Amino acid sequence: MKALVYHGPGQIAWEEKPLPTLQEPGDVLVRISKTTICGTDLAILKGGVATVTPGRIIGHEATGHIVAVGSAVSDFRVGDHVIIPCTSSCGRCESCRKGLFSSCERGGWQIGNTIDGLQAEFARIPLADSSLHRIPVGMNEEAALMLADILPTGLEVGVLKAEVGLGDTIAVLGAGPVGLATIMAAQFFSPAETIVVDLDDHRLEKARELGATTTINNRDGKAYDKIMALTNGRGVDVAIEVIGNPATCQLAQDIIGPGGRMANIGIYSKSVELHKEVLWTRNITIRMGVVNTNTIPVLLRMIQACKLDPTLLITHHYPLEQIVEAYEVFKNAAREQAIKIVLTNTSAPAAEGEATLIREIVAQVLARL
Repeated sequence: MKALVYHGPGQIAWEEKPLPTLQEPGDVLVRISKTTICGTDLAILKGGVATVTPGRIIGHEATGHIVAVGSAVSDFRVGDHVIIPCTSSCGRCESCRKGLFSSCERGGWQIGNTIDGLQAEFARIPLADSSLHRIPVGMNEEAALMLADILPTGLEVGVLKAEVGLGDTIAVLGAGPVGLATIMAAQFFSPAETIVVDLDDHRLEKARELGATTTINNRDGKAYDKIMALTNGRGVDVAIEVIGNPATCQLAQDIIGPGGRMANIGIYSKSVELHKEVLWTRNITIRMGVVNTNTIPVLLRMIQACKLDPTLLITHHYPLEQIVEAYEVFKNAAREQAIKIVLTNTSAPAAEGEATLIREIVAQVLARL
């Protein structure tokens, strides 16, 4: 099969790799239908994720069809059309029983990180029964794809951790794909004001389409002054930091009002300052974490009820074999006006791909006899 392989900082290649095989009884094998590129993939490409080693197939968001199941898999069968989330979970450990699937003792974020990922024609998915989600018949597959990571991330790590509520004034710092997903998810809770800060006018325009009431381009460095003026000097009820940058972390601290809630979605590669000497008098709450993807069933129902359209986040389409070109577009997102890129596996019809995979599995089994 073909897959996108990480070979060290700045180096990726679309190349031949062995077909995956079932390694544990709870595994399934999936023929990838659609996948996408995440900001975390760019962090990997820059060498910023130490757990991703050269030779790894990357990618952690996809949809596809199951082509083989392990002996312990009971909830899925060959042919099922599924969302493959970025987080795997065993469903039984102490963390999973608390709903903290991202801290699962056997799973968590491993796909495209510590095991081979989803920017490939086929993939092995561990812990399938407690990790995968069926795509309802008739649902737009690209809408379902957006639930593999960014929409649950915006909802769970941003909106829910910040306890966004009716009538709140919220600030979303960063209007990239996850920031825009956060704005979409926040509308379920009816904030009175949604202020969005970014440096890209195109993304700020998209933020307004998705529910932002005020947008601020911070190229002049005056976002703090503008937000304080908008809130009559009080600050915001909720600040959601999406970028993972020391400057936006500082801005979130500066604009948070008394009794406010700060949620951190952004991934930091180095430490940043937290000014407790100022913040403690404001009685604020600070929360952060990794997406658990346990809101996927709710989000699927919202799509079915026509109350959520994740396809509004999609700007570009490519065949999967052009993924290296798609990475160049995503790396230059401002110039290319890129938000989410959908990559479709057009390599072979599902039946042919399944037959090839089964022949390979049989051959490997016979070789061990």
